[in-house]
Parts: sequence; C-alpha cells; structure tokens
Amino acid sequence: MIKQILYIVIAIISTKLYSFQELKFERDSIGLDSLNKLDEIIISKRKKTSSKSFLKSQNIINVSSEELLKAACCNLSESFETNPSIDVNFSDAISGNKQISMLGLKGPYILMSQENIPVLRGGGQTYGLAFFPGTWIESMQITKGMGSVINGFQSIAGQINFELKKPYNEPPFFVNLYSNISGKKEFNFHFTKKINQKLFSSLFFHGNERKMRMDDNQDDFLDAPLNNQLNFINRWQYLDLEKGWISFLNIQGVRENKISGNINYNYNRDYKSSTIWGSRIETKRFDVSYKLGYVFPDTPYNNFGLQLSKNHHDQNSIFGLRQYNLNHQSLFGSILYNTILGNTLNKIKLGITFSNDKYDEDVDLFSFEREDNSYGAFIEYAFEGVEKISLISGLRIDNHNRFGTFLTPRFHLRYSLSDKSSLKFSIGSGRRAKNIFAENQKLFSSNRLIQIDKKNGSVYGLMPEKAYNYGFSFIQGFTFFKNQGQFSIDYYKTDFINQVIVDWENPKTIYFYNLQGKSYSNSFQLEIDYNLFKKLDLKIAFKNQKTLTDYNSGRLQKPLTPENRFFLNLSYIKNKNDKELDDWRFDLTIQGVGKQRIPKNILNVNESFSEEYLIFNFQLTKVFSEKFELYSGIENLGGYTQKNPIIGSKDPFGSDFDSTLIYAPIMGEIIYAGLRYNLKKQL
Repeated sequence: MIKQILYIVIAIISTKLYSFQELKFERDSIGLDSLNKLDEIIISKRKKTSSKSFLKSQNIINVSSEELLKAACCNLSESFETNPSIDVNFSDAISGNKQISMLGLKGPYILMSQENIPVLRGGGQTYGLAFFPGTWIESMQITKGMGSVINGFQSIAGQINFELKKPYNEPPFFVNLYSNISGKKEFNFHFTKKINQKLFSSLFFHGNERKMRMDDNQDDFLDAPLNNQLNFINRWQYLDLEKGWISFLNIQGVRENKISGNINYNYNRDYKSSTIWGSRIETKRFDVSYKLGYVFPDTPYNNFGLQLSKNHHDQNSIFGLRQYNLNHQSLFGSILYNTILGNTLNKIKLGITFSNDKYDEDVDLFSFEREDNSYGAFIEYAFEGVEKISLISGLRIDNHNRFGTFLTPRFHLRYSLSDKSSLKFSIGSGRRAKNIFAENQKLFSSNRLIQIDKKNGSVYGLMPEKAYNYGFSFIQGFTFFKNQGQFSIDYYKTDFINQVIVDWENPKTIYFYNLQGKSYSNSFQLEIDYNLFKKLDLKIAFKNQKTLTDYNSGRLQKPLTPENRFFLNLSYIKNKNDKELDDWRFDLTIQGVGKQRIPKNILNVNESFSEEYLIFNFQLTKVFSEKFELYSGIENLGGYTQKNPIIGSKDPFGSDFDSTLIYAPIMGEIIYAGLRYNLKKQL
C-alpha cells in the first residue's frame, strides 16, 4: 500500500512540475507590447468547500453543502467520506449500518447537534445518522477536541454540528433522485413557500428502498439489508430583522423497516424461526424542536436565545432468536444570553440547560428501565477580535440524578505567529452515561453471551464515563508555484478516568465492566490542502491513532481501529467558457486503511491483524444549467472486500456465529447515478 501511495504522490508532483515548465516556456515565447489592451479584467476566487479558520480559538472544520456533493452522500453517516478527520466504517456484516469515529473513539463519544441542539442521543446513536439525508444539510462544523460548554457536558472526542437548509434561502422546489446497482433507490423533494414578508416554510420529503437480494460472497446471507424509509421534516422560519426577532420550528417524522439475514429470509413466514436466521429492525421516530432568538436593535452584541426539543424514539427489533426493543423519550431545553464586558473584544455567554431521558429496553428476556435528569448552568468568556491572540474559557456546573453535582471546565487558546499561521491549544473534561445496548446493537447479530459486571454503578450497575481531552493544532498557509495551500498538524490525547469497557476478547461472550487501569487514545494527523492548478484542488492527509485499553486480559489496542490511515482527494472543476457556472465536476477520493487488531475467534485462535487496503471512490457531475445536473460515480472502485465477514454463517444458531468483526467493505464496486433539479428563483 505504501508503494501505491508513493506512486500517486510522485505522479501528482511530476504533473505539477511539468505544468510549471510548460507555463514558463509559454511566458518566454510570447511577447507583449503597449498595443495589447484588455477590455475587461475579472478577478474571482472560488470559496473553499471545506476550510479551517486561522482566527477561531477552537479547532473547527467548516464543511459546506458543496463539499457534500463530492460523494453520493445519501445521509449524514455518508457525509464524511471526503473528510480525513472523520473515519467511516461498517459496524457489522448484517445491518449495513455505518458508524463514524474521531480521534480514535467511536461515534457515541462525539456530541452530535442539529443547529446547536443535541440530537441522536441514546436511542438514535446507532442508526440515527441515516435519518438525516444529505440534501437537507446546509453546512457542518466539526470541532476536534473538547468543544464549548454551551452544548453540554457529554462531548469527549469532539462535536459535530450540522445546519439544515433555511426556508428563507431555499428555492421553491428541489428534487434529487439516486439509484445504484445494488438495488438502492432514493428520492428527495423539497418545497418552500414564502407565507409573507416575515414567515417562510419548507417541507422536505425523503424516501429510500432496497428490494434486491444480493449475496456476492456466497455465505447465504444478504450483503446489504432490504429496507424502506420514509422521512419528512417541516420547517418554519420567522424573521423580523427590524425588531430583531428570529425563530425556527421543526417537526420531523421517520419510519424505517430493515430486513437482513439469510438470503431466503421472509419475516412474515420466518419470525423467530430456529431453522433460518433473519433480522428485522423497525424504527419510528418523531422529533419537535423550537428556537427563538432576539437581538437588541440598539445593542446587537446583547442577545438571548431559547431552545427546546422533544424526541420520541421507538425501535422494535429481532435478531434470529434474540430480541431488542427500545423506547426512548427525551426532553431538552436551554436559555442563552450573550453580552460584552466593556467592549466587543470581551464577550460573555451565560445560560442554563435541562434534560430528561426515559429509557425502556427489552433485551432477550430481561427489561431495563431508567430515567435520567440533569440541570446545569454555564458561563463562557471569549476574548476575540485581536489578530495575534484569542481565547475561550468556559465552566459548567451540573446536577444529575445519577452522577451527582460536578464541574466541567474547558479552555481554548489561539496564538497567531503571522497572518498565515495559527497555533491552537485546548483542554477540558467530559462525562456521559454509556447506553451499552443501544450503542452496541451489533452484539445481537452474534450468539455471544452478554455479561455485565455490576459494581456500585448508576446505569446497568456501571459507573458513568469521565475523560480529559487535551491537544494542539497548527495551521500554516503557504504559496507554492504561485498557488495557495494550507498545511496543518493536529495532536490530541484522550485520557479516561472512568470508562465502561466493551470486551470482545472472548469469542463466546461480550463483557461490560468498569475500567480498572488505564484507557487512552492518542491521535496525530498531518494534512495538506493545496490548489494544484486553477481548478484542481488536492487534499492529502496521514493519520496515526493509538487507542489502548487495560482489559482483563491485559493492555491492548482497541479492536477494529486502524492505527494508520491515509487520505487523498482530488477535485477538479471545469467552467463553461471561463465563466463562474460549472460545466463538469470531477472528484476522486482514496482511503488507505492500515492494519487493525482482530480479537480471538474460531478462525484465529489467537488475536490477529487485518491486511492493509485501499478504497477508491470516484464521481463525475455534468452541470447543464443552474437548475439541472446529472451525476454518476463508483464507490469502492477496485472492489476490495473482506473475506468471511460472517463467522459461522453456515450454522447461524451455533455458538460460533458472529458478524461483528468487520474491518473492510462487504460489497464490491457500487455504480450509482442520479440527478438534481431546482428552481433557483425565490417565490
């Protein structure tokens, strides 16, 4: 794999040097005199689709909707394929579910928020990323390390906030259609209406289905689940700029059915059959959220905001003979006030938050019920607006019915060595209650016995998790061959004080217990973002992650976590007659995944390591006008797949059956195509 990567890099550099010589020859061969005149000079610069700020105190990666167009991006879980800071992989070989990780830690350690309201907590942590289609997303902000205290105390590895498209800016009609050779079909329809000068409404519909049964690896199990999902969101936006009021009301409903298992499984016929293994996951979700903001007209630096959200998540699922049902109801609210101290360089944010979560779980023959309540207050001071230095310092105090009263401090500092360089530091703590079943639903697609070491704990008899995260990042802008680029280095360390260990080391069991010893993750990332030519951008990154935990069997690297990853993205845009309207868009992404530790199993009586591999994704988009474009691409070009993804597939009711040890794609090349159409003119 290393040789292949070197060949790619050498080819890119060689192409650049050749172009430089060619340009030099043309410059020397063409003479200019005073008779040459220019009628018009147009200076333009394309905005980066993904960028890091030199001036913000936090290490935030801003991702625009244009960046999401570089891949198929059917939903939020697939929105990170072109971002080297987020790793995406399958959670198991049965459900087709994709999970994300950052800084070597899985998704539950990342705080997800929708327009700064926490979402996908508890019941939505495993499958919830698929409930937000990519076409709904306007932008994302990825914060590495501890984020702001404003959004809560749960963040440990970082925060991902995504903004939905606003009714005020949306065109009256948009449609996106998608289909691939594995049988997946998808549609998105957006309707926006201007009610009056201050009130706007959007209605987004999403649907997807897969009816094709595929078993290319011939293990008698579906390579991808059969599924259908219907999803809608109705957004209302009120905007009164003269008086300083703005508000949003969101109403979202989701219903999804997912069938997987044996190639011939029929749910109505084979429900709880002991001869043919199958799975069905039925999810119903209903969310309502409201935001209200007011900016004082005479003193715009004084403003306040109110946020409220109510979520109902209901999941009924069967995995062979195993049952898992989950009902999760949550309520969240916050009040925020922004002001200044003396001048606009010194900003203060004050606020209070509350949350209530009710869980009702059926796991095989056992039931688990609990209710979590927390109330908190926070203060955050920011010194910003100075070229050389800025900082954010925040503190929360929270009272939790299971954790007691505790403090959450967080601190961010930025120092600029020049106008093209920025050095940032951060440190802070985070806490969370681990939902061991909701977060590890892949365990049900195995016949492992579940063991819980209950010792003086507050949730499932286990202690809450607590960790410190600290690190730094350095960004340096540069000019090479008259083209602009950016070079960045990140290093973050996460130390757990308390952690619930998920132990897969015994092939017959999954064991949950409290940490006895050390658990930490060190993440180092090197990234270069460079404009090779006028319309050709290169992004290249290398990441090293060491995630070690003291298990009962000793200190080990976290399973199925690559120690090394390589990333390369080439993005080319061809304009029509040198105008700003795109004509063609070309995107190539290469992911190099290093070896991963695989726990003991019947195929390997001792622990082993996976092989390194490369994944190529390619997409080509033809833009016909501002209203209409077609796109087509190939995921996993080259067709690399994992051999024997399901252990014991010929005897799914035997004790050795296990579909959880997934380190690579299950499906080979996936060719897809689609179209986008929108009316640009606002009503």
